[in-house]
Amino acid sequence: MERVPEPELMLDPEQVEAYARADFAAPHGQFIELLRARLGPLPERGVALDLGCGPGDIAFRFLRAHPQWRVDALDGSPTMIAMARAQAAAAGLRDSIEFFESVLPAGAPARHSYDLIFSNSLLHHLAEPAVLWSSIRRWSGLASAVFVMDLMRPASAADARALTDRYAAGEPQVLRRDFYRSLLAAYRPGEVAAQLATAALEHLAIEVVSDRHFIVWGR
Repeated sequence: MERVPEPELMLDPEQVEAYARADFAAPHGQFIELLRARLGPLPERGVALDLGCGPGDIAFRFLRAHPQWRVDALDGSPTMIAMARAQAAAAGLRDSIEFFESVLPAGAPARHSYDLIFSNSLLHHLAEPAVLWSSIRRWSGLASAVFVMDLMRPASAADARALTDRYAAGEPQVLRRDFYRSLLAAYRPGEVAAQLATAALEHLAIEVVSDRHFIVWGR
């Protein structure tokens, strides 16, 4: 199945509200578990950059697991950023995270490089995937850790519908629609390997971790 692109930004308030209220405990919890397992023990303190932070749940989970770290979180959707700031305040994490509204490859977070750069489910939104990998190179230092998790395009539209029924059966229709479209827009591990080679990031590992997710990680 050929890739079917979807909009890069979530701007509709109803869409953002549904996404922020959805139950992503399983995949987001897996994100943090895999990050810690693959990258090994992180320093007690550090600063991380979250690319495509959405409403902030991944960053919040990371900060709860690493309470002495700080996170700079970047997203291109003003609607998402507004939601993320409200969620951070509600979670009592406002002093540990700073949000930046910017559409990659533009962006000016607070630092030139970060101890850790992570991203969840941004890649499949990008018409030009090099935007993510060039941003990771831009904000990486000599010892920066990298962890990316994203959806994996299934073999057919029928498989995408089956995955939607399996994992989003109880979600609002807007989320079911978006999940299906995201599966169609996702990249495959072989395509990602070619992207990494072009970006001179071929030292990063690619690993399929579920029937719908892969990770890219390393230093």
